[in-house]
Amino acid sequence: MDQHQDPPEAALAERERAILALERRGFPGPGVKERAIREELGLAPVRYYQLLNALLDDPRALAHDPVTVNRLRRVREARRSER
Repeated sequence: MDQHQDPPEAALAERERAILALERRGFPGPGVKERAIREELGLAPVRYYQLLNALLDDPRALAHDPVTVNRLRRVREARRSER
């Protein structure tokens, strides 16, 4: 029963990888990121942030892009501690 398994990052869907790729980019001003979310991913920003938040807790996302996921986890934790 020694079956080959794909690496964890292979399990991320294309949309999940696209969300992480968008988060790696820098955006010059307000509204630019929201426009990119709508145009490139076809998502409402609220839905995008729901999916992103779930991705931050997904070990597959951490395996795929540890730098981005860890940075976003730190930002999220800082915001939670401000409340």
